[in-house]
Amino acid sequence: MTIREKWIHGIHDLVTGDEVTRKRIAPVAGTLVFSLVALFLVLCLMLDRVMELEGFFTPGIRLGLGLPSLFAGLYLMMWSVFTFAESGGTPVPVNPPRKLVVAGPYTHVRNPMLVGIFLLLFGIGFLLSSFTTVFIFTPLFILVNVAEVKAVEEPELEMRLGAEYVEYRSRTPMFIPRLWNMDR
Repeated sequence: MTIREKWIHGIHDLVTGDEVTRKRIAPVAGTLVFSLVALFLVLCLMLDRVMELEGFFTPGIRLGLGLPSLFAGLYLMMWSVFTFAESGGTPVPVNPPRKLVVAGPYTHVRNPMLVGIFLLLFGIGFLLSSFTTVFIFTPLFILVNVAEVKAVEEPELEMRLGAEYVEYRSRTPMFIPRLWNMDR
C-alpha cells in the first residue's frame, strides 16, 4: 500500500469512526488550517516589504477587485457552512456530514467552500495591496488544494459514499459552475 493509499484509508477511518473523536479533532484541524493560512498571509506581507512591492495595486484596483472578491468568498463560505450544518456535519474534513450533500452551493460545484476560500484570499490580497498574496501564494494555494482534492479527498469520498458520489462527481464541476446545462 502506498503512502497516499494509507493517507486515504487513515482519513476514511477517522471520518467514519467515533463521533466524539471527530468532534474533538474538528476544531483543532480547523484552527490549524486557519493559522497556517494566516501565517502565510503575514509572510506574504513581509515578503512584499522586503521586495519593495508594498502598495502594488492602486486604490481603485484594491477596492474594485478586493471587496467583491472578499464578499463573494465570505458569502460562498457561509452558504457552504450552513448547508453542511443543515446536513449534520461541518466543513472541516474530519467531521463531514454522514451523507452526500448536493443542496445549496453543492448543486453548482463540488467544492464551494474552497472556491470561497480562494476568492477570500484574492480579496484579502487585493485589499492589502499584496503582490505576493495575489500572484504567488493564492495561486500556489489553489494548486495544492486541487492536487489534494484529486489525490486524497475524492478517492476517500468515493470509498465512503460509493456510486452516489461517482455520479455526483460526473455531473457536477469541481470548482467553476457551468453556465449552461450539459444534459440537454
